[in-house]
Amino acid sequence: MSNFFNGLLRLRRGPWEMLATIIIAVGVFMLMQPFVIWAFTYSFIVTLVGTVMFIIVSHFPE
Repeated sequence: MSNFFNGLLRLRRGPWEMLATIIIAVGVFMLMQPFVIWAFTYSFIVTLVGTVMFIIVSHFPE
């Protein structure tokens, strides 16, 4: 686990891509759930932030 945080601090691609993927998955989950309206309202923004983040961090060094 500390290797993950160490990779985040050193701006390595692997941990940042995993974090961006988790953000995208959370956004899709927020979009599909029928219970909480605020989660549905912000789901597109969360998914968009995760997608843009993934595009940016894909240029980080290994």
